[in-house]
Amino acid sequence: MTEIKPKITVYITNHNYERYVAKAVDSVLSQMTDDWELIIIDDGSSDGSHAILEAYRDHPKVRLVFQDQKGLNVTNNIAYRLARGDYLMRLDADDFIAPEALVTMAGVLDREPNIGLVFSDYYHVDEDGELMEQVRRHDFEEVGLLDQPAHGACTMIRKSCLDVIGGYDEAFTCQDGVDIWLRFIEHFEVRNINLPLFYYRQHGNNLTRNEGRLLKTRSKIFAKRAQAQAKNRRVLCVIPVRGRSVDPESVEMEMLGGKPLIEWTIDAALAASNLSQIVVTSPDKAVLAHVETRYFKDKVVGLTRDPSLAGLNTRIEETVLDTLQRVTQTSEPFDYVVTLMIESPFRQGAEIDMAVDVLTVFDLDSTVSVRPELDVFYQHHGDGLVPVRRTPQLRLEREELYREAGQIYATKCTKLMDGSRLVDGRVGHFVVHEATALRLTSEWMWQIANAVAPGIVQGDGKLAV
Repeated sequence: MTEIKPKITVYITNHNYERYVAKAVDSVLSQMTDDWELIIIDDGSSDGSHAILEAYRDHPKVRLVFQDQKGLNVTNNIAYRLARGDYLMRLDADDFIAPEALVTMAGVLDREPNIGLVFSDYYHVDEDGELMEQVRRHDFEEVGLLDQPAHGACTMIRKSCLDVIGGYDEAFTCQDGVDIWLRFIEHFEVRNINLPLFYYRQHGNNLTRNEGRLLKTRSKIFAKRAQAQAKNRRVLCVIPVRGRSVDPESVEMEMLGGKPLIEWTIDAALAASNLSQIVVTSPDKAVLAHVETRYFKDKVVGLTRDPSLAGLNTRIEETVLDTLQRVTQTSEPFDYVVTLMIESPFRQGAEIDMAVDVLTVFDLDSTVSVRPELDVFYQHHGDGLVPVRRTPQLRLEREELYREAGQIYATKCTKLMDGSRLVDGRVGHFVVHEATALRLTSEWMWQIANAVAPGIVQGDGKLAV
């Protein structure tokens, strides 16, 4: 008797989620369609998961795989190779899906053969599965910049499209959604459904709460994609410093963590891989002398800045453009310019690279370093305060707020020479670490920085927070 091939393969990845995994499995068993198979892969759990999963062994639509811990993307590829369905979807063991999830997402792929990937809105739930908020994504039929990836989990992918891009990249141990997304949008169309179809659990053990690991992996993913698209980029880094000769309050030589403030930014720039040349531009001879003495063996040069460009009422773009034009007189042209301000000392070299890599991957005019702003904001409309987000339990992606953080700006040189601002035109963003966001704007922030600095290991210039 010929075995009937299912349309959909769902796979659950589990590592030590004995508290939640049964809920995830049962949410698949309760789907409104029966045209699916379920592969449960236990990735080396050491808790009671094994016994819980064994209870499903005799289910005719369930396959169990127990393995030593291999990591997320290796496990994704194991599921990809085992899958018999035309459509593939991962479900994390601590999340669960709505009864209509599979039939709704598969319906989009059935009706629209040009679509290779479909994803939905979702709910945030707490450890006990209680609703916290609904998250509504953009309407992607109206989105022109695809820089907001779908979740790696609960996204349904046409398996034939995965065949084309070669499955998951096992060089990365997390952020599989970002890697797949960047490779996917080069070849196929994507679609979202503005219905909440999965429940994303917020708890202390979530992988996505390990921000440092996620951001580091994301930077590696973008670096790999950018290198594949443009291997010979020329990038000028400009570090403008006013100096005490024009501003007695200038702080570039103030000591922080055992070295002058200016050196934090220069050392981070030296740790970046994308920068062709680093220029410190200042009207202050003492600043330039320090740079020449301290960094004479490195690709750092000092450039005398006209005092008229160092005024408080002068646009920083004038200084950056002046530097670009003067340096280009004696070198090959540059594609991009990265501007760094010294008041944000705790950058990582990889974050500076991200500015250029994001700009390259999405062919943008400029990029800016940011942090997502999750606090509540109000506006005064004349009759009192009104919250910017009007519905507390509904988060709209189009209303998300970001603040500049880290003072990293990357700009196409052609745009800058046409009179654009550093952040102008088609603007992209990248999220930096919370420590990178610290900016020395007050005595209080200096005290915090001095307290934090001993715990930040700079090593070869890449900050390890």
